[in-house]
Amino acid sequence: MQAIIGGTGLYHLTGLVMTRRQAVRTPYGEPSGALTYGRIGDGPEIVFLARHGYGHTLAPHRINYRANLWALHEVGVRRIVSVATVGGITPTLSAGTIVVPDQIIDYTTDRPRTFFEGGDQPVAHVDMTQPYGAAMRQDLLASAQACNVAVVDGGVYGCTQGPRLETAAEIRRMGRDGCDMVGMTGMPEASLARELELDYAALCLVTNDAAGKGASVDEISMEGMRAVVDNSMKDVHRILGELVSGRCSSDAA
Repeated sequence: MQAIIGGTGLYHLTGLVMTRRQAVRTPYGEPSGALTYGRIGDGPEIVFLARHGYGHTLAPHRINYRANLWALHEVGVRRIVSVATVGGITPTLSAGTIVVPDQIIDYTTDRPRTFFEGGDQPVAHVDMTQPYGAAMRQDLLASAQACNVAVVDGGVYGCTQGPRLETAAEIRRMGRDGCDMVGMTGMPEASLARELELDYAALCLVTNDAAGKGASVDEISMEGMRAVVDNSMKDVHRILGELVSGRCSSDAA
């Protein structure tokens, strides 16, 4: 089964006809919300979960990533697309660009980040050389091509703690580290998915130039970010519609 984790701006999936909802309890507490099952067209049943809660009440550092991933795995999900909004650090990643990243750098702190916590469990070291699933990434790229939606193949996602945005100096440091974009929810989501052996990939919408870059030299416009989400999220919906049902939604909004 396939799941979509929706981030900022993706609280529902266009065209998804809900079949049921399920509350799942986990050893790690409550997930961000009930799991929503549904279908797009005559496609297979999928699961949708709003990462920040269905009222967007959970800040990035307060999300129970372990409960989210465990709940999805528990109900039989084996493939996950993580949708997120990011700021562009590399000049070519301007607002409105959609990216399928292939690498990640973790700058977060104090987030529970593993299912392996000792006790009776043996020590486990998961390989994160390639942090995203190759098959899931290729399916996203193929879906975008089928919908004639331009996406950038590859890029380094720098994950910060949040919920505040970064300073210009922090973004300069991240650029020197090799980051192409900055977000707040990519980790430990990706590493937890790897621990559960899930085929996990990210689909990122650039909503703004990162702090100190381009149009954000002096400040980041929250109004501008919302406008980009309103204007560009329809292409994300189209890609996801093609991915889960083989149909590009022409009226996604």
